[in-house]
Amino acid sequence: MPKLISLPAALAATVVALGFAVQAAEKVAMSPWGDFIEVDFPFFSSVVDARNLGDGLPADNLTPRALVLNLGHDCWAAFDTELLRVAAIWTGQGVSPTSMAQGSYHVSGVKASEGQSKLPRIVGAPWLASGAYPAWQSGETLSFADPREAGPDAKEVGRGPLSESLGRFKAVRLIEGGTQLEYTVGGSAVTDRFEAELQGDLPIVRRHLRMGPTARPLRLVLGEIAARVNILVSGDATLEPADNATGMPVVRVPASAKPLEFSIAFSMASTLRSRPASAAKLPPVRWQGSVTTTAKLSMAKDAYVLDNIALPNTNPWKRNVRFADIAFLKNGTAAAVTFDGDVWLISGLSENLQKITWKRFASGLHEPLGITVRNDELFVFDRNGVWRLRDTDGNGEADVHELFSNAFTQTAETREFASGIRTAPDGSFVIAKGGQQSTTVGRHNGSVLRIAADGASSTVLGHGFRGPFIGVNPKTGMVTASDQQGHYVPSTPLHLLNGDAYHGFIPLILPKEKYPEPITDPLTWIPHPVNASGAGQAWLTDARMGPLNGALIHFGYYRPEIFLVRLNERAPQTQASVMSLTRQLEFPPLAGAVNPADGQLYVIGFQIWGTTANQVSGLARLRHTGAPNTFPREIVPMDKGLLVRFDVPLDAASVAPASFSVERWNYVRTANYGSPHFKLDGSKGQDAMPASSTYLSKDGRSAFVGLPDMRPVMQMRLGWSLKTAAGATFEQSAYLTPKTLTPFDPEKEGFVNLAVDLTPRAAVATAKTPVTIDEGRRISELMGCVACHSSDGSLVGKVGPTWKGLFASERPIVGGARVVADEAYLRESIKEPAAKVVGGFEKNDTGMPSYEGIATESQIEALILYIKSLK
Repeated sequence: MPKLISLPAALAATVVALGFAVQAAEKVAMSPWGDFIEVDFPFFSSVVDARNLGDGLPADNLTPRALVLNLGHDCWAAFDTELLRVAAIWTGQGVSPTSMAQGSYHVSGVKASEGQSKLPRIVGAPWLASGAYPAWQSGETLSFADPREAGPDAKEVGRGPLSESLGRFKAVRLIEGGTQLEYTVGGSAVTDRFEAELQGDLPIVRRHLRMGPTARPLRLVLGEIAARVNILVSGDATLEPADNATGMPVVRVPASAKPLEFSIAFSMASTLRSRPASAAKLPPVRWQGSVTTTAKLSMAKDAYVLDNIALPNTNPWKRNVRFADIAFLKNGTAAAVTFDGDVWLISGLSENLQKITWKRFASGLHEPLGITVRNDELFVFDRNGVWRLRDTDGNGEADVHELFSNAFTQTAETREFASGIRTAPDGSFVIAKGGQQSTTVGRHNGSVLRIAADGASSTVLGHGFRGPFIGVNPKTGMVTASDQQGHYVPSTPLHLLNGDAYHGFIPLILPKEKYPEPITDPLTWIPHPVNASGAGQAWLTDARMGPLNGALIHFGYYRPEIFLVRLNERAPQTQASVMSLTRQLEFPPLAGAVNPADGQLYVIGFQIWGTTANQVSGLARLRHTGAPNTFPREIVPMDKGLLVRFDVPLDAASVAPASFSVERWNYVRTANYGSPHFKLDGSKGQDAMPASSTYLSKDGRSAFVGLPDMRPVMQMRLGWSLKTAAGATFEQSAYLTPKTLTPFDPEKEGFVNLAVDLTPRAAVATAKTPVTIDEGRRISELMGCVACHSSDGSLVGKVGPTWKGLFASERPIVGGARVVADEAYLRESIKEPAAKVVGGFEKNDTGMPSYEGIATESQIEALILYIKSLK
């Protein structure tokens, strides 16, 4: 049996075409993984581009949703699950490995070209191909037009399924030796089995069809046949004469009150014999055995720590495991889906994580990024639609892939990712779809949709996204979505979806800055240097996570990070504050879920875009240790400043103006990639907001920071460095978008009756602080320096030079000069950032604010000492 597109030579050739040449080819040769397409699995899902087969075959043959059937004997068939047609039958190696998953399977980081110009194509000799029209039709006049409603772009073939009355794909059933496709035509149930055999040295491909009673005669258009291919139809159907009006082979199926059975054989053999279909048998266990791993438990003393769980990278099938999402059954068994189309079941995720068992459950899916559970059944969202995976024979593996819903469109655009799926409390599902388009404009690209509980219909919850990832509150049904900074998206947003609204992104193939609707503002913006790539969200409902129970979690991809989101629902518009919960992940997170067995959050993800992560993929447990929690419970922008509530009592002396750092800025939405930071007067940069006063509540758990000139703004950063009443120091920054300012009522908020001092002050930090490395690190957190400058040498996603190895190094300055980064240079850069800009960073538009008059001399000295320590 052939080794499909994952042969090293074929993949290396594709990588060369992508510009990675010899280095990437060497990586393929050294890959520990087996073939992407496993020879003993009977199908995989893919886009199939058969538009340029020549020999008079159709030129409009593009299938965004195809099941590629591996029939053996070098024979292949591609079935279109929307138009219910055989898009092609061919002999050869399969399809070219140009999809995102296949191209990056052996060489991590390889990305498919944008648009639809370079898609997976047939590799081999075509026998049959059909155009973009339904294969099954009724009546004496055949139509070769697409009956589905066209989208915004009439050229786009990805229009979704046929109407239920015409036909609808239902399932792929795994049987011994292959697959059985199940669908309906005009209300009649059809099973369609493909198989290949040899007659002498020549292969024969057979289709065995069974269908229920049909009230009217039907015609099955087979498509255009290549030269020398012969056809034989036997059973309860007949092949129309070769000189019929279509010029194509058409099978005529009579009306019948009884079920019908017939077979169609294709071959280059001159003589074909009919052969009845054998009985379909359940498949044997395909993936015998399991893999056991363990975890490295964190020894940190923080309130929330990460336990890193080893993946089954060493497995009997030499299968790469790039996990994208995780979901839990009621008993604590987890199901994790990989970008390469596999689903694994995981047991042992509780307590000390010392015996974790991994078992393969399903395969063949098309670049899935989401998995969810409803009523203890598994649902996966891939580019085909929403699949329900069923183990009907109880052998521990899925033998039925039921296409629960494809009631929405999917184009062949390589960036229309199936970005996620979540179950809503009413049994419906929420899905997200990528929005970058380079060839055509589809109907649902860049949308978040709700799939009805029965899967029969979908409604749009929001559109105009570039690359959304979602979260759904399992109790309230609240839907959130992140998006990716880029063209028309000035920074990383976090959205709250309350209906079909437009969120501002325009594909670059459309007229520039012609916004089709008013743009809905996000719940909050997050600075791009802080969260360079937003991923999914998770709710800690029914968790055992201490003070964070019920909280919203947001995942950051580029710099692996877990963020805590605190909602503020005091104002007419819900607002939010976002802060870092932990940066200790070894892999880039995409999603997470609470495990009912231990109540902790399990986080999962893999890398294909740029990231600072050490691991390609990973699974970790965010565990609550019981240590005191110093994350704020609430941050509220008010007319006279900011209210911050904590779960622990604070040291009164630490609640001083010098303990807080505040700045604000705006963004501008344009066709440019991202946005500079703008002060409120319109100039570039950020406005520093020195605190005029601070107050501690009567219970010692809340601080109010007086800030003159509070106004709504797109982005505000609040930094703090405080002590608990028990003497523990902690620092953090939070990012928020004040839309509405709540009036501050001191007594109502738990303070004594007071008048907030709003006397403007140029600088409030006058007390001398210790000049130590630890104090410098604390100041870097307080002032938000860590958002723009790394301490580990990484540069991707950063808008300023790394601090690692900075001191005493020679720096190229814009204008051609070179300077040594001594103490004088660092001091000047802190006070006057624009004085000497390092070459290569002059185009970064976020802008570093001056800390002249904001940081004290002792704070600047401590910061310099910290930078000097990063060698």
